[in-house]
Amino acid sequence: MSGRPHQPPRHRGPAALALTLALALLTGACAGNSGSAGADPSPASASERAAAAEKQLAKNTVVPLEDKAPVPELPVTVDSSDGREVTVKDASRILPLNGGVAEIVFTLGLGDRVVGRDITATFEEAKKLPQVTKAHDVSAESVLSLHPTVVLADTDTGPKEAIDQIRDAGVPVVVLDPATELADVATRTTRIAEALGVPAAGKALNSRISKELAAARAVVPEGSRPKVAFLYMRGSAAVYLMGGKGSGADSLIEAAGAVDAGVDAGLDKPFTPLTGEALVRAQPDVILMMTKGLESVGGVDGLDVPGIKETPAGLDRRIVTLEDGVLLSYGPRTPLVIDILVDRLHRT
Repeated sequence: MSGRPHQPPRHRGPAALALTLALALLTGACAGNSGSAGADPSPASASERAAAAEKQLAKNTVVPLEDKAPVPELPVTVDSSDGREVTVKDASRILPLNGGVAEIVFTLGLGDRVVGRDITATFEEAKKLPQVTKAHDVSAESVLSLHPTVVLADTDTGPKEAIDQIRDAGVPVVVLDPATELADVATRTTRIAEALGVPAAGKALNSRISKELAAARAVVPEGSRPKVAFLYMRGSAAVYLMGGKGSGADSLIEAAGAVDAGVDAGLDKPFTPLTGEALVRAQPDVILMMTKGLESVGGVDGLDVPGIKETPAGLDRRIVTLEDGVLLSYGPRTPLVIDILVDRLHRT
């Protein structure tokens, strides 16, 4: 994902405590072939794992899975999520049109083949590359000027006319489904690795991510099941939404051993306009937000929405935040997000 909602209408602690966590915006998992990209699996406590995860994230870099980059074995023909079959003959000039996809390509060890980036690829290795999007719209002219041999997009990438223009110029365009839950990480990694002719590297990366996720979830406190409401806000645009089933945050909350308050309250859409009644009905113990969303309403003190003071989270001012580009990225660094959430959501 790109760190934004999927096209929305598109501890318990002291009363004075505002638990917020601001992480540096990045898209990189930090480890080589000999170690883990997530927090060190040796720390026994959730707080130690969270501290190690924060340290990794603060580097704002990616480290390839292997010391020696894999060599693509091409040509390959793969299924594209737009219903096409796409043949990739050359992966010497790769152009990912999504930050999460770029992160996977770099982590697979193919970063030196990437020739451009979109606006959501903000980790250090990608920053030096030419940007081919304005806001979130792709410029076909900018893409074609970089002479890519393969373009990786997802079904949210647009406008459609730009993607058609790139394809009509003879460039293979592989379209992927967006990643909105933990199960999608392995699927997306596998599809990207296969499209680029490095399936073995994809299997190795999936194995690493699986082990890191298992280690993160192993330290969830027994008997602790806090209810967590994911609120998506953009105060300047008067956007106030509560996450429900399919928001992207629901899978992370569940993985961290908590209960998504929106889902538990019966919200069956990814995002629903926030009302005082819905918030009171959800009764969250913790509120989870993106950092920019909380900033847009004036921080914790500005989070004065109807109903919030009638919830345990509002009374105790239990607000957990993660940077926009981190929380819903669903990629090699997702285990780090789980490490942090396990610690922050279960604090008492």
